[in-house]
Amino acid sequence: MLYENILKNVSKCITLTAEETEQFTGLLTAKKVPKKTMLLEEGEICQFEGYLQKGCVRIYYLNENGFEVTLAFAVEDWWISDIASFHYHTPSSLYMETLEDSDFLMLTPETKERLLETVPKFERVFRMLVQRRLAVLQNRLIHTMAKPAADRYLEFIELYPTISQRVPQYYIASYLGVSPEFVSIIRKRLAAKK
Repeated sequence: MLYENILKNVSKCITLTAEETEQFTGLLTAKKVPKKTMLLEEGEICQFEGYLQKGCVRIYYLNENGFEVTLAFAVEDWWISDIASFHYHTPSSLYMETLEDSDFLMLTPETKERLLETVPKFERVFRMLVQRRLAVLQNRLIHTMAKPAADRYLEFIELYPTISQRVPQYYIASYLGVSPEFVSIIRKRLAAKK
């Protein structure tokens, strides 16, 4: 069923009646996106809040030297958007690229607003999503500043075991703020310990 996973995701926060479920699913747009597709580029206004049914997405920005800095990865059962750009209709400073063929269920600013008007309890769903994102961001910021790079890598593979198998090593290095060579050294050390 097309909506089974997103309904399970939403049910962690709220209980929907059959009518509310129909209203919600009626506002979603299914979208298949091939691997290596840019969903969003710097300067564009983000027009989607997307639930990832299948696939993997990388979110990054370009630093002052023009290097890509990975902020996040998203995989199945995650929501993605540039929250500031989406809500305030301001140009994004982010890039979002599919790393695998991906399937989404999307809301636009208009359909999200309609959803919140017709099923107000969705305010709780989106509040919980923002709180979760903020907690992850805060935790990442603290660990980036306080932990050695090797510990950050170990924590990354513990928190996101499937991502490390699905994305290139140089993207993980970019996420951790280290060189790809450093990630390679850590991986070799870990393999030698097994």
